[in-house]
Amino acid sequence: MRLGAIYTYPVKGCHRITHDDARVERWGLAGDRRWMIVDADGVGVTQRETAKLVFLDAAASPGELRLAAPGRPDITIQEPAPAYDVGVKTFKSRTALVPARPAGAEADAWLSEFLERPVRLVFLHDPTAHVAGATAKVDTMTFADAYPLLLANAASLTALNDWLLEAGDEPVPIIRFRPNLVVEGAAPWAEDSWIGGRVRVGEVVFRAISLCDRCVVTTIDQETAEKGKQPLRALGKYRNIDQGLMFGLNLVPDSVGPVAVGDEVEIL
Repeated sequence: MRLGAIYTYPVKGCHRITHDDARVERWGLAGDRRWMIVDADGVGVTQRETAKLVFLDAAASPGELRLAAPGRPDITIQEPAPAYDVGVKTFKSRTALVPARPAGAEADAWLSEFLERPVRLVFLHDPTAHVAGATAKVDTMTFADAYPLLLANAASLTALNDWLLEAGDEPVPIIRFRPNLVVEGAAPWAEDSWIGGRVRVGEVVFRAISLCDRCVVTTIDQETAEKGKQPLRALGKYRNIDQGLMFGLNLVPDSVGPVAVGDEVEIL
């Protein structure tokens, strides 16, 4: 098995960035979901209710973030200084406040005009302060919903698309599932048997925690923001496991280091 693709999402819910290589940190891939847009109540804004986020391009570099969107001038935002924190909540952790630094009025105004609603931008300067769901399986992470990384199996997507074609529907690309790592060369649904074990990608080792229960975001075209019914209907028919519609594998890093497209993937 080999690593076939690497993706990050600098702002939670934004358009993906495709990488040839990336660095794995304790809280996930470097630069992945360290920024989040929040509403007036401090709750993270996601594609679940704001599909327009698919048009938001974000590129993170040391100390700053660049945002671009159709019809808007690009904006570069400096990483907030350590002046003060605000408490924000992620979609999965609505009861737990996560300390984050506000990006400032300029970023807030730019994003509010783009999304046509009042929002703010915040930066997670300390990933060790966010423990989603207060689970002992994760001791540090970004603004991800529940776990630091998501792995997808290309062969499982092929099997899913076969079901879609049988139903008279169009196949979907892997990006619908917004993975961080895509594995090639495994059998369809092989990832089901990896739970509880460890996965090595290159020289980096991950714990395989659980399958990923999918939501309405998978029905949103990541290029056009158009919404449909699939692949959730197919997952409901064929992948309804423990009352969840499962696709993908949640990972937690056991070590840190670089990973690159083409790296060997081994189940330990």
